[in-house]
Amino acid sequence: MIRLTVNGRAVEVEAAPDTPLLWVLRDHLGLVGTRFGCGAGMCGACTVHLDGVATFSCLTAVEDAAHQQITTIEGLSPDGSHPVQRAWVAEQTPQCGYCQSGQIMRAAALLAANPTPSRDEIVGEMSANLCRCGTYPRIIRAIERAARED
Repeated sequence: MIRLTVNGRAVEVEAAPDTPLLWVLRDHLGLVGTRFGCGAGMCGACTVHLDGVATFSCLTAVEDAAHQQITTIEGLSPDGSHPVQRAWVAEQTPQCGYCQSGQIMRAAALLAANPTPSRDEIVGEMSANLCRCGTYPRIIRAIERAARED
């Protein structure tokens, strides 16, 4: 059994220590907001926070996350009131929506670390996450809005 703290809640899962955190979240805990995109840390759809840092859960072994606070999109703000989530809605950011939980998690980590990022800092940080629909201008506007409104 591996003990984890996910969205502020202590849980135990039975999984091999090298199982990617992504699959433990989705298959063992039913937290399906964290998406599988590539499995190689190249798209960012699986982004979660480990101790507040945006992390690719597809590349993180569950044993490596065991002593950290894990936050998924479900735990960021259950009622959607996080400033990034509100800005995402206001800017009508998603198109297909598949990558958006990872985008939101990376944006939230950015603003937690740097509440007033420049446009270049936003673009640089968000370049780790891919949006196949190309909603990058809306993503940037949403992050700028969240920074202003928070």
